[in-house]
Amino acid sequence: MKATPEHNERIAKLTFSAVYPHYRTKVVKKGRTEEELQQVITWLTGYSSEEIRQLLQDKITFKTFFEKATLHPNAHLIKGVICGYRIEELENPITRQTRYLDKLVDELAKGRKMEKILRQ
Repeated sequence: MKATPEHNERIAKLTFSAVYPHYRTKVVKKGRTEEELQQVITWLTGYSSEEIRQLLQDKITFKTFFEKATLHPNAHLIKGVICGYRIEELENPITRQTRYLDKLVDELAKGRKMEKILRQ
């Protein structure tokens, strides 16, 4: 599936604080912890747990979230399909980075080992 400009705009305008509770619910329901979720977010973005808490309070958009982040050098190794989109084919950087995060959360919820999730 190809992402449209409208889809890219919608993703960019989503707030991290609106999506984070869904991430947390998904991983906790599958037996993982919020600390593991934060570890995955920290690996991808470079944000500390305290910075993540502050970003949640500030209700920033995914656009701002990823513009301020320092993406992990191995993030490009995140491949596959998430929400019907092949990650490596997404051209818009914000949409691709958001799908990176979605894919990591999905892998965490599915019980994948942390070493594999963090592309070590």
